[in-house]
Amino acid sequence: MEVRVDGCKLLVARKSIVTPLNQQHPTINKQQSTINKQPMTTDQRLAELGIELPTAPTPAGNYVASMQVGNLLYISGAICLVNGEMTHTGKIGETRDIAYGQAAARVCALNLLAVAKGALGDLDKVSRVVQLNGFVNGVPGFADSPAVINGASDTMVEILGDRGRHTRAAVAVTGLPLDTTVEIQAIFEVA
Repeated sequence: MEVRVDGCKLLVARKSIVTPLNQQHPTINKQQSTINKQPMTTDQRLAELGIELPTAPTPAGNYVASMQVGNLLYISGAICLVNGEMTHTGKIGETRDIAYGQAAARVCALNLLAVAKGALGDLDKVSRVVQLNGFVNGVPGFADSPAVINGASDTMVEILGDRGRHTRAAVAVTGLPLDTTVEIQAIFEVA
């Protein structure tokens, strides 16, 4: 085929760019599946992971489980209490190891999410986890609190994705309520 541009003669090869209807184009199909795919809700993500949140624990004293101030939801310290039963007790470094502490921190993280869901009605209203403050029941001189609290941090990111990334403190203490292995406080930003 001959084409003229600004007085110059160009020869252009003619090639069909039409794809027959019975053939699929991978780029277009990928784009269509991305366009049609709705983002996963937090409840769907929990179901995909096989996680069922525990019943939100009730306060054991003269305080509230959570309080929203502006767009921040403050959550009181969550311990390893599920359905009225302690799941993890004892000191890390004495009779308990770091893996045990990480499992305890995961229980606390799930309790924090249960309280948030109770307060907000929907975890999709959590736009981000701002901060976790973790306390580890450890022997005097225990210095691996960050490794223990990773159990909670990893859980938040596993469930909430990037919304679960947060600032954090992790400290060892010589005792916690009901001899719980871990206690964690949280601050969530709410949409």
